Amino acid sequence: MATIGNSPTLFFVTSPRTPWRFIPELGTLRRVSSGKPWNKETQTEFMEALVQEDFYVGTKNPNDPAFSARDRINRAPKAYGFVKLKPTVEITAAGDALIRARRKDEILLRQMLKFQLPSVYHVQVEDAPTTFWVKPFLELLRLINHFGSLTFDEVKLFGMQLTDYRKFDLVCAKIERFRIDKAASKGKYKLFYADYCRKELLQLFAADIGEGRTQTRESSDTSLKKFLDTKSSNLRDYTDACFRYLRATNYVLISQSGHSLSIAPEKQDAVDYLLETIDRDPCFVEDVEQYEQYLFNPELPTLYTDNVVNLVNDIRKYDPNAQTDGLSVIELRELEYELIEASKQETLEREIRAVKDYEQFDDIVDVFSKIGKKVYFDDPLQFEWNTWRAMTMLDGGNIRANLKFDDHARPLSTAAGNEADIVCDYGDFCVNVEVTLQSGQKQYDNEGEPVARHVGKQVAASGKPTYCLFIAPKINPATYAHFYLLYHENISLYGGYSNIIPLELGSFEKMVLDSKKASYVPEPRHIKAMFDTAKELRETAANEVEWFEQINDMARNWLNLPFAATN
Repeated sequence: MATIGNSPTLFFVTSPRTPWRFIPELGTLRRVSSGKPWNKETQTEFMEALVQEDFYVGTKNPNDPAFSARDRINRAPKAYGFVKLKPTVEITAAGDALIRARRKDEILLRQMLKFQLPSVYHVQVEDAPTTFWVKPFLELLRLINHFGSLTFDEVKLFGMQLTDYRKFDLVCAKIERFRIDKAASKGKYKLFYADYCRKELLQLFAADIGEGRTQTRESSDTSLKKFLDTKSSNLRDYTDACFRYLRATNYVLISQSGHSLSIAPEKQDAVDYLLETIDRDPCFVEDVEQYEQYLFNPELPTLYTDNVVNLVNDIRKYDPNAQTDGLSVIELRELEYELIEASKQETLEREIRAVKDYEQFDDIVDVFSKIGKKVYFDDPLQFEWNTWRAMTMLDGGNIRANLKFDDHARPLSTAAGNEADIVCDYGDFCVNVEVTLQSGQKQYDNEGEPVARHVGKQVAASGKPTYCLFIAPKINPATYAHFYLLYHENISLYGGYSNIIPLELGSFEKMVLDSKKASYVPEPRHIKAMFDTAKELRETAANEVEWFEQINDMARNWLNLPFAATN
């Protein structure tokens, strides 16, 4: 149980940052911990089992396993009603529905709409300076709907002030004022926003500042600058989590470059319905039993598509001639799911055709040039998606991205931890492609072993020789040393002797540029020649540093490799 009321702003669960991470972990929790008390011993037991899962993403040897377990389970899964931890661990009906469902977005939405402040999980502090009385996701959807779209900066600075739904008009007025002032500003937006943010934070935290309460939890620095920087950083983290969870519902669209959310056009009727019908007041604030009955019920609150007529109308948006007579609600939902997936696949196929014809070449190059420069809301997602487009454009083969796409075939979240980011099937052989923006020791800790394991998994699944491109803006020496060693290590888990090429992003960008300049369309043999050359260089290089430098030089000249002419 957490207490609230000492902060003038909203907060959202930031761990995990996206719901796609905790969903598979619920299955492990059920298998290992169901029916047991949730204490340090069982938390450690759960974590020890979790790190062995193929889908696990994180440190293999956490310093405090029990803490890591609590961080994963006590936050989002508990707050949104997917688990009950007292008196013993239990996956709720909502959690069970989430695990089993083919389409998980509306299950997530229902639970997020029930998240409220205060609740029996988040108790209002008596005589607190801030009164909380709000269902945050409901009111932020209302705010997005009201304005048509909201930027990340607007939600961070003003949406987070919606601690009570009765402040809705006040928050709207603040956003309107901000937009007017922004339009009138003659300077750079970054400087304008920084100044605006500082003034707003000074007002929000005036009481703390006036009474000298400026020491932050993780620092002894009591300066005003440190205090304001910390508050701004916290708001950014909460807003980021809010964006990602809303995005997972498929009810909103995100502009990656504009850092803004808007209502998905085909969901407008559904959003109007929930804004009109869901009670804005928190419920069962002091009644644990009734609140949990409500929270754990996967059929509450009622959504637009719970009505058969509305569900049929949604189906007709995808297929006006769909036969729906006599179908049950369950059958109608299955039909809708199939139609949405078919529409998504059709859109993806159009995208692939455009990419293969080099129609998106300029955009692909442009996206790569902006990775890591804070242009996009989600750089890792954009990096993975754009690399998939680039590999599709480079040469023939079946190029499959394992990232999640939304109903519009736009990238929704990165690949799960139990599979390669991209798998390229060239007929006689396969190539995994792994991308990361991580650098330093963290890159090696999180990527080194899984990359090789994914190769072994693809070998087992395809029965074909499988190679791998590992691409990052900067490759850590420990990472390429690991891949260098694997060339001479016959490990069955990794599919035998691993052939993994670590490429810096600049080298891969040169490959993309060369493919456009070539007088012919590159073929799979050109990709295969890279791996043959990398293997030969491994035999002649004096050490891993020389090998790494040589293979990146080789990649920048990939269409002229001698192996390509003989394959």
